[in-house]
Amino acid sequence: MAASTPFVELSRAEWSALRARTPLTLNAGELARLRGLGDVTDLDEVREVYLPLSRLLNLYVAATDRLREAVGTFLGGAQPPTPFVIGLAGSVAVGKSTIARLLRELLARWPEHPRVELVTTDGFLLPNAELARRGLMRRKGFPESYDRRALVRFVAEVKAGRAEVGAPVYSHLRYDIVPGERQTVRRPDILIVEGLNVLQQAPPGRVGLADYFDFSVYVDARVEDIRRWYLERFRRLRATAFRERESYFRRYAEIPEGEAMAYAEGTWRDVNERNLVENIVPTRQRATLVLRKGPDHAVSGVRLRRL
Repeated sequence: MAASTPFVELSRAEWSALRARTPLTLNAGELARLRGLGDVTDLDEVREVYLPLSRLLNLYVAATDRLREAVGTFLGGAQPPTPFVIGLAGSVAVGKSTIARLLRELLARWPEHPRVELVTTDGFLLPNAELARRGLMRRKGFPESYDRRALVRFVAEVKAGRAEVGAPVYSHLRYDIVPGERQTVRRPDILIVEGLNVLQQAPPGRVGLADYFDFSVYVDARVEDIRRWYLERFRRLRATAFRERESYFRRYAEIPEGEAMAYAEGTWRDVNERNLVENIVPTRQRATLVLRKGPDHAVSGVRLRRL
């Protein structure tokens, strides 16, 4: 007898059929602007994977609105609308940033919720100077490298319906927080929060980031595949962004490739893989939906949590 599971397991074909008649309004040029470096997502992937997901999320938003009305009826007064918050988690190099941008674009095209904002938790990393002071530069991306109180406070204020809430901005080129720069979120219909550790549980007796999520997505793949994608991306960055004058990693575009790739291998092994295995993968079971990627970076299956 098969072990019971809180998830419904769906093949890509089964999941794709759930798109129903959701229209594909995204064109190839728009998709190209949304993709990250080396990302292979194409319009077929959008049609077969992300349109069904946008339809499901649209249904969740509508159901949440009806539940809010029911609570208002119970309490004897209308409850003010609050943003629907989506958490999106997964490893470095698994493609979650492209997925987050794609979902923002697709969800904003539903007339019921045109205002969709995306915030990445990178902006809540501690500045490099503070990480260095605490001896955490080689643990950047681990839960302790973030200003977790500020991150939770930010999402709580957005969820509470504040008119404007500001978030710090992170530069991947500079590999640091940009001093004085802020992203302002103004009462969105939907807020997407993307990051490595967004599904982490809070310490006992505390409210955590994931407690504010109405829906959460985990982007999953085999560790060996993610490692390969990470190294491929590093190699591409050596020929592109790393060559820019302000790049924190400029030296890795100038030294011999073997030396640079040895650094990348070490960083994967000692930082990213450790964080993935110790902190990120254990949160997978908390997600509402898991997108499982195959070796070619394409989604091969979906797991949806039962209600």
